[in-house]
Amino acid sequence: MDPLRRWSEKRYHSLDHALRSRYGEKIYKITLNAGMTCPNRDGTAGTGGCIFCSAMGSGDFAGAAGSSVSEQLESGKKELLEKRPVHSYIAYFQAFTNTYAPVAYLEKVFMEAIKDPDVKILSIATRPDCLGEDVLALLERLNRIKPVWVELGLQTIHEETARYIRRGYTLDVFDTAVNALHRIGIQTIVHVILFLPGETEDQMLETIDYLNRAGIQGVKLQLLHVLKGTDLASEYAAAPFHVPDMQEYIRLLGRCIARLDPDIVIHRLTGDGPKDLLIAPLWTGAKRTVLNRLNQYLKENDIWQGKEFYG
Repeated sequence: MDPLRRWSEKRYHSLDHALRSRYGEKIYKITLNAGMTCPNRDGTAGTGGCIFCSAMGSGDFAGAAGSSVSEQLESGKKELLEKRPVHSYIAYFQAFTNTYAPVAYLEKVFMEAIKDPDVKILSIATRPDCLGEDVLALLERLNRIKPVWVELGLQTIHEETARYIRRGYTLDVFDTAVNALHRIGIQTIVHVILFLPGETEDQMLETIDYLNRAGIQGVKLQLLHVLKGTDLASEYAAAPFHVPDMQEYIRLLGRCIARLDPDIVIHRLTGDGPKDLLIAPLWTGAKRTVLNRLNQYLKENDIWQGKEFYG
């Protein structure tokens, strides 16, 4: 099928296109904070968290942990409705590890979100080493009520890099988690960070190739952000490592998109580093510019998702 007909004006399988195709309208994400922590912070898997992770556990744009899930949802709706008419939402548990709590508590907060009539999808960011059988059973029950997505922070398949960023688990743990989620019918979205220190472009593309075989449904691609207050920021200050400019990043995105299975939905192509925390690369703050230049680059070079996937 002509990719331009398949994905409308874009040359990749965007989340917006996938949601409009299913629900007939744009669906907006409300980020939530359920007040959890992470085994990579409390000593179970490590301390200090991943080397790049902010004090908010990647939930810098999430709601306030002191507010209930319902209060955070209402606040998020109000903010969005001030800008545009919105009818449908994704409840996104973003901050820290959102299956790292007693199952009774997880059921309480997830049910609070999923019972909201305006919430169409429940999305849960977590780690693959925090998906015990009791958690999987809960996710399976919730998935019968409304679609449940689980987002896993893989970042890279390369063990040396994983140790450097203090990911805290090995690749086989990720494989086991993806297989378990597939078994119970849960859509899986995987986070990948591009330009991690020391990785070559070929290594980054190896991560993409691996995900093509992993049976996942979605991917989030993001450039590494150096944020204030992180251990990565201290390393960058002491010995600055390579940070790509916008054109270099866009060129790599083009290679990733061309290699990616066209059935995998792309949920993100650039990140939203908090402007008050972002040290480098500063150009990522212009998200709209990055995406516009990417779309132009894909057209100029006749690139679309999956062009190289089929060989």
